[in-house]
Amino acid sequence: MRLRNLIRFLLGPFFRFPRIPFREHAEKGVLAAGKLQEAVEAYCADDMKTVELRSTEVDLLETEADAIKHEIRKNLPSSLLLPVDVKDILFFLNQQDAIHNVAQSAAYWMTLRPSPLPEDVKRGFLRLAATNLETVKVYSTLVSGFYEFLETPWVKENIRQTLSLVPQVEKLEHEVDLIESELLKKIFANEKAFGGAGVCHLIDLVEKIGDVADRAAIAADSLRTLLLRR
Repeated sequence: MRLRNLIRFLLGPFFRFPRIPFREHAEKGVLAAGKLQEAVEAYCADDMKTVELRSTEVDLLETEADAIKHEIRKNLPSSLLLPVDVKDILFFLNQQDAIHNVAQSAAYWMTLRPSPLPEDVKRGFLRLAATNLETVKVYSTLVSGFYEFLETPWVKENIRQTLSLVPQVEKLEHEVDLIESELLKKIFANEKAFGGAGVCHLIDLVEKIGDVADRAAIAADSLRTLLLRR
């Protein structure tokens, strides 16, 4: 057992792990991915007014997530009171924060150019957004397990349960990649209808939406590395 774990174990009931809002920060990512999904639904319905509204809501969530991130950085205890290195936690936090940033970018990108979509492309975008959201939801559950680990790092079952969710996030992220690939093929198949600029916009939109799941998988891998290095 490392020195920091021994110290916390000896402190026992006298130690109270400080409230660090990792879960609240991750939950903002779920909300942002949910609003992004709603924006995609509105985009597919040619409802640009709702797309603009959802983009504004994602902006607000990203701002709120930034405030939580700064709170976490400011209130992290010393390394001796943590079961992992503070630098590793800060690196993980930055990876998690990227989820909100890319959701904001994807929502904004939708507002730039309305594009009537054929039904098969609509279905692809709707699947992409839904699987994207599911990925971030599982990731958020993973972060809840991480917080339980921070409170009782000597309980090995907490580590096993937390790590068991990482492959689920990665599996969903891979599914997002497959949906992206199929959707891009459909977009290129409709190149004449969209025009060159339209194709470029939709390609970037697909990549930006899928990047949310990518960032969740990267953050999950960062968390796994953090736990395995303890």
